[in-house]
Amino acid sequence: MENNTYNIPKMMTVRQVAATGLLPESAIRRLLREKKIAAVYSGNKAFINFDILCNQLANLTPAAV
Repeated sequence: MENNTYNIPKMMTVRQVAATGLLPESAIRRLLREKKIAAVYSGNKAFINFDILCNQLANLTPAAV
């Protein structure tokens, strides 16, 4: 018998992510609208993979001015 382990993603709504203090709700909604972060939708509600979002933010490069 195989020992399969699965990493279940931590899916959070926009408000739940905003409650962590990572980004304001308006910024998250803007990023979703601009398709800069991925989400799974159930009706109008967006569910964001919190771990992937944290990795995306950690790997940002500064914009050239």
